[in-house]
Amino acid sequence: MTDKATFAAGCFWGVEATFKKVRGVASTRVGYTGGRTKDPTYEQVCTDMTGHAEAVEVEFDPMAVSYVDLLGVFWSSHDPTTKNRQGPDFGSQYRSAIFYHSDEQRDAALRSMREQEQARRFGGRKIVTEIVHAPEFYPAEEHHQDYHEKHGLGGCRLR
Repeated sequence: MTDKATFAAGCFWGVEATFKKVRGVASTRVGYTGGRTKDPTYEQVCTDMTGHAEAVEVEFDPMAVSYVDLLGVFWSSHDPTTKNRQGPDFGSQYRSAIFYHSDEQRDAALRSMREQEQARRFGGRKIVTEIVHAPEFYPAEEHHQDYHEKHGLGGCRLR
């Protein structure tokens, strides 16, 4: 039995590549969530007018990797203190967000964010990550799925 987690942490190609390496992750898919437009395209999302974030939906085996462990991967894979920006990419589609699928995930995400801030992990800068209920997820076009594998690229760690 698998569970689902959804994260936005900048360009979804790199975020997907990062989560695919985690033992216990059964599958990933990139897409768009958190916006107003139904069935958005990549080109629409890139206008920064749909409200969607580039996100990764992660199917994982909770017996092999916990949601808390996935949160650790999320925090360590990007800068959650920059609003609507990761590396050279900017716009609300690149925001830092955790889209929770249950009350337990929400509570774990909030607790994890407090722990990150209390540990002053990001130099004391305020974390701006949104923690919101997971709305409908729209899979990205096929050529965006497994992009790094298809193009022989490694991950794009932004921090």
